[in-house]
Parts: sequence; structure tokens; C-alpha cells
Amino acid sequence: VQLQASGGGLVQAGGPLRLSCVASGRFDSINYMGWYRQAPGKQRELVAEKISGGSTSYADSVKGRFTISRDNAKNTVYLQMSSLKPEDTAVYYCNANIRDYGLVYHDYWGQGTLVTVSS
Repeated sequence: VQLQASGGGLVQAGGPLRLSCVASGRFDSINYMGWYRQAPGKQRELVAEKISGGSTSYADSVKGRFTISRDNAKNTVYLQMSSLKPEDTAVYYCNANIRDYGLVYHDYWGQGTLVTVSS
């Protein structure tokens, strides 16, 4: 199983950007998908998460600006970011909790995609 993240780049403050992360490989189902980020010199932090039942949660710093969504048919999670701020600059990682055909859950990470917000 692999997670492939994309969509990062350079954007001006106030602008939008959308990240995508697709899970590929052989597996039974995806329980959870989420986005984390790590800014230089800081610890990795949760940005947004969405479980298979539909509930979502967000870091306080992004509430009202970021939206996480999933396309279950495409095994893809998106992070729509708007009103971006320079402090949103970080490497963004997708994370997924996936059940294999043996009904065992595994945690996977994508390779990270860099988001740079200029002031």
C-alpha cells in the first residue's frame, strides 16, 4: 500500500490550494484518512482528519479555512485550503489507517508535499 500526496506549491497569502492524496495497492478498506503538517523546527501536527463514518476534526488554527473531504470510490482524500497564511507554510503529509485482507489495520504515511505561503 502506498499513499501519494500532491498539490503543494507556492501561493500568495490569502490564496487557495488543494492537496490530494491517493491510496493505492491491495487492501480491504480505509478506516481513516487525515492530513498532518510539519513546519521547519516544529513538531508534526494534525491539521484535519476524516474517518470512514464521516466525522471530521480540524486543528483550531485552520478551522473555517481548510476543508477535508474524501472520495471513497477513488481512495482519495483532499484538503482544500483557503485564506492561506504564511504560518501555514509546512510540509504536508497524508496519513491513512487501512485494513488489509487479514482484517488487520496498518498506518501509512505519504511522502509529504511542500506548501509555501508568501506574504
